[in-house]
Amino acid sequence: MIYFSEGNADDIISPGRISALLDAMLTELGNLDRVLILPPDYTRYLSFAGEITCMLYEKLKGSSHIEVMPATGTHTPMTEAELQSMFPSIPPEIIRTHDWQNDIERLGTIPAKLTAELTDGLVEWPVHCEVNKLLVEGEWDQIISVGQLLPHELIGIANHNKNILVGAGGKDIIGKSHIIGALYGTEKMMGRVASPVRNVLNYMSQNFIGQFPISYIMTVRGPDQDGREVTRAIFAGDDEECYLQGARLCQQVNISLMDKPRKKVVAFLDPEKYKSLWVGNKAMLRTRMCIADGGELIILCAGLSSFGENSFSDTFIRKYGYRSTEELLRITRESGELEDYMLPLSQMIISDTENRFSITYAARDSFRADLESVHLQWASYEEMIQRYNPEHLHDGDNIMPDGEEIFYVSRPAQGLWAEINRFRQYGENE
Repeated sequence: MIYFSEGNADDIISPGRISALLDAMLTELGNLDRVLILPPDYTRYLSFAGEITCMLYEKLKGSSHIEVMPATGTHTPMTEAELQSMFPSIPPEIIRTHDWQNDIERLGTIPAKLTAELTDGLVEWPVHCEVNKLLVEGEWDQIISVGQLLPHELIGIANHNKNILVGAGGKDIIGKSHIIGALYGTEKMMGRVASPVRNVLNYMSQNFIGQFPISYIMTVRGPDQDGREVTRAIFAGDDEECYLQGARLCQQVNISLMDKPRKKVVAFLDPEKYKSLWVGNKAMLRTRMCIADGGELIILCAGLSSFGENSFSDTFIRKYGYRSTEELLRITRESGELEDYMLPLSQMIISDTENRFSITYAARDSFRADLESVHLQWASYEEMIQRYNPEHLHDGDNIMPDGEEIFYVSRPAQGLWAEINRFRQYGENE
């Protein structure tokens, strides 16, 4: 059922209104002795999920036992400073850390032939549904998933049951869902309500986690006229309908279709939030469809210090480096590493530009050797920032003092930019 569905592409939903909607939802849910809240991690700081999590805590703390577990998936666990910044009113002692390799329990398996049906024949593997033991053993009256709907390169539109099955999932479902998305094609995937990966997760929701009392709260966010991120809409419910309604609005708010491709795109990554290329490559993934053939992408990425979000992935990426999809698949099949390393392999596949455009990573000098060792192009951040200073640029088209035209994106993870014909070659939004 839908608890609430409010907003449109031009609305601004105030924190006060969100608080009132949460009150109504909690009244609908009734007495809750034990509540687990699953927000996203620090890379989704702009989602407003941190504020919502704090609101829920304040409303429930007098009557409920509450625990909070950021749905980090394979991302690096949040630091104390990040937790304090995103969840300032949440006591540290009630925050749990998701361990995707060890603290998991298997709930069921999708047989290989059924996976083939769900993915239109893309793969034929068994896929295990594994989630953090805390969800299974906690005897929760309510598990509340909080997050943001956004175009996503490996599922179409992020959030809803992805927050449970991937964000709080185990190695098998995370790795296989990622490689299914990568093999399907990130440009076919991004911004679509339905996808092969979503089919797999929906099957798991219906057959393996239906016994859990899960509710979803999802925002749709976008910039106002001054460039500040605001909440355009918010949706909540306990089934797929809240996702479908929110995802359609997300397409309106977060997909920017352009009349022509751009020859040079410059994207900025906040150094406090983007430390790994794993997450930072969203700057390429979300803009790749707006870059002209033979064009160039410059990513201002002063915070980069690793490739993967964990040593498991980082080591694999450093071992083989970024190559063409065909070459990566050949190498991993011949080495027998394909099945074990689907997770980092998927990130490397979706990073393949297919020689259509070039990427320059404007990073600190200390990360130069690392980038070049995996076949990526480095430029000095200090030098590049002199020319492309975010403080002097605005989102969209800019003309530099010497006449150079660039397209600037200040928050690439918050949307999708695509030349209209390139996007529509894979069909309309649905």
